[in-house]
Amino acid sequence: MKIDNLTLAFWNKTVLKNVNIEIKQWEFIFFIGLSWSGKTSIIRSLIGDFAPTSWDIILENWNNLYKTLNDKLLTIYRRNIWVIFQDYKLMESKSVYENVAFAMEVCGYSDKYIQKKVPETLEQVKILSKKDKFVSELSWWEKQRVSIARALVHNPNIIIWDEPTWNLDPITAMDVMNIFLDLNKDWKTIIIASHDKNIVDTIKRRVVVFKDKEVASDKEKWVYEL
Repeated sequence: MKIDNLTLAFWNKTVLKNVNIEIKQWEFIFFIGLSWSGKTSIIRSLIGDFAPTSWDIILENWNNLYKTLNDKLLTIYRRNIWVIFQDYKLMESKSVYENVAFAMEVCGYSDKYIQKKVPETLEQVKILSKKDKFVSELSWWEKQRVSIARALVHNPNIIIWDEPTWNLDPITAMDVMNIFLDLNKDWKTIIIASHDKNIVDTIKRRVVVFKDKEVASDKEKWVYEL
């Protein structure tokens, strides 16, 4: 995937300009920057939710995300790239199992496959013991694991998370990040927008810095440095 000279604007106000980022298969990338620096905007653009005012995102098959894909192809693309937002978008009055199963039901998976896949995925993120609990009964870190499970059941190649550790203590935050490090080892591309200096400095992967509506730097094996 290549973000090609992208400019994003909202209500005629430029949010990001002239952004060029190439994201290779199986990379682990941090997007960092001050609040309102454009991290969330670029994430929305990557999932086909924020059309650029100029240029485009070039996919692996050389299609242009916005200029080429119709609604049907965009739906297929979105199943291959999954984003977890800060509010998790879980159904509080449903159980853990129901939340993950619902994410599969709306995509047309068979009941038999759902019954097999949901427990496997909950076990993968170490929350199977909570499968019958209502989401409203869970802690923040438990809700995060449910959100991760909802992403994993679709087996996407790219997983994006906007601020995964913003409300976690350092130990729990690293525990969550270890899940993503394992997923990266299993050939998943990971993109994380973060303000967490400790996490970025500890993991030391590729770091893309957003500043003044542009990409200020893009370095491999780097730290949290604005």
